[in-house]
This record gives sequence, C-alpha cells and structure tokens, in this order.
Amino acid sequence: MPDTAVSPAGPTHAVPTPLCTTYAEVTELRSRDPEAIGRALDARRRRPTFLPADGRLMLVAADHPARGALAAQGRPTAMHSRTDMLDRLRTALARPGVDGLLATADIAEDLLLLGALEDKVVVASMNRGGLAGAAFELDDRMTGYDVDGVVRARFDAAKMLNRIDLDDPGTVAMLETTGHTITALARAGVVAMLEPFMSSRRDGRVVNDLSADAVIKSVHITQGLGATSAYTWLKLPVVAEMERVMDATTLPTLLLGGDPLEEPEETYASWRDALGLPAVRGLVVGRTLLYPPDDDVGAAVDTAVSLVH
Repeated sequence: MPDTAVSPAGPTHAVPTPLCTTYAEVTELRSRDPEAIGRALDARRRRPTFLPADGRLMLVAADHPARGALAAQGRPTAMHSRTDMLDRLRTALARPGVDGLLATADIAEDLLLLGALEDKVVVASMNRGGLAGAAFELDDRMTGYDVDGVVRARFDAAKMLNRIDLDDPGTVAMLETTGHTITALARAGVVAMLEPFMSSRRDGRVVNDLSADAVIKSVHITQGLGATSAYTWLKLPVVAEMERVMDATTLPTLLLGGDPLEEPEETYASWRDALGLPAVRGLVVGRTLLYPPDDDVGAAVDTAVSLVH
C-alpha cells in the first residue's frame, strides 16, 4: 500500500487511454480477453500516497448489490440496472475532490476497463456473504475479495463488515476470520477498513443498534482484532453523541453515509458536525450520493466533497 503520509501535488503525466468506452465493449472484452483485466490492473496509475494533501478522503461506495441490497432512498429497484449504476459512479468519480471507490470486483473491474479508476484510491469489499433479508444474513463470509486478490490488484485498502450479535454463536467465527485477515493485510502493507455494528434480530429482521453506547462497544471489539492495528481504519455510522463515540478510538475513521430517511440538508448537517472531530478523516458514501432524491448525482457529490475537503 502507498505510504499514508500526505501526498505531494497530483501527478502530471498523461492518463492512460481506457480499454473500453461503451458498456458493449466491456462485455465484448470480458468475453474475448479476460486477461485484459489483469493487464489493466498492472497498468493502472495509482496515487503516490493513500491520503491527499489535506489528510482527508472522500470515497464513493458501491458494494451493496453483492449482498442483494438493491434499494436506495425508498426506491426498491434503484440498483437493478448495472449500466445506470455505472453511469452514476462514473459521474461521481469524475467530480473534483472525489478520492476513490469502495466496491466489489465486478463493479471495480467495469470501472477499471472504462478508465474511471486512474489516480483513485480503491478499497476492495471482502465479506458479502450475509445477504440482505436472508436467514443467514449475519453470516458475513468472505465471498468477495481475498487478501491475495487485493494485493495482486494493487489496491489501497480492504473493507470488512463486522456485525456482532451476542446471541449468535456464529459471530465468533466472523471475528476470528476478520482478525486473521487484518493480520494478513497488515503484513502486505494494506489498510484494513472495519465497519462494526452491534446487531440483533427483531421480528426476523437484522437491526443495527445505532445508540452511542452500542457503537462504542462495537468499536472496542473490532479495534482489538488482529496481530497489529498499524494498518487498521474504522468506518462508522454518524449517530447521536459522535464526540463520545470518537473518544473510544485513536484509529483513523471514515464516516459512512448509509441510506438515511431524513432530508438531505439534515444528513449533510450531521456529516458536517462529525467531520469536525479529530479522528475523523472523511466520508465513504454510496446510495445517498448515487441516488439522491432529485437524481442530480454531480450536485450531491459536490456537496459532500465541500464538507470533506
């Protein structure tokens, strides 16, 4: 992984020509030359450092579809169209101040072939096995990237979802796997980004406890995982009493946007307040920015960027 020190001014050499310019070309290339993805990963121009000069990150998230979570902003079928989603992601990634992407391999590689990941931070999404609404939803197995895949792709970080249910004996297996993965990523010099929740089942549904005390407990449990925390970052929800929540850790933390029900102005105000806390290093936002109520992705992204940078 690149050094996490602040970066110099952005690179000045030419951007490589995308392998594809249309979605039809992406499918054609995938069918005729799958090794092109590996070559594109090798040739992709990376940032010289993980953090930009101001020490803050603005990332766009796109890993919910792999868990079967396709709704956004009250629209149940919002993410059914992959090409529409890619259009929105390309718009977001092209906006000034957007530092990169968090995604599963299918989405990341489509964007790679379309040339949208040059000079971007890329965070690989690892455990997507806990499908939304499934009886096994809390079984967050590693069905996405593995450590070797992240390292070979030359990505900057790998993200894990860590839903902790004290009534589910399977939680301990997730914690053990996460600990081993953190250790392996650190030995390769790659950031492990952990997204913890205290979770439970209510009326058959998995519910995350977003009280400050619950988030604090989840932070303490997850930040102790692995043989080293040198490369561990947190990804936390914005909840009430964020100052008390952030007092629970010295680890660099990104705020997750989730899929809020309140008006955009209220959401942005809560982000603004939380971004002022010392350990907070930026935002990782997906559905809120990709599927805003007015469908103006560029404007939504620009607002978030203005809060981060």
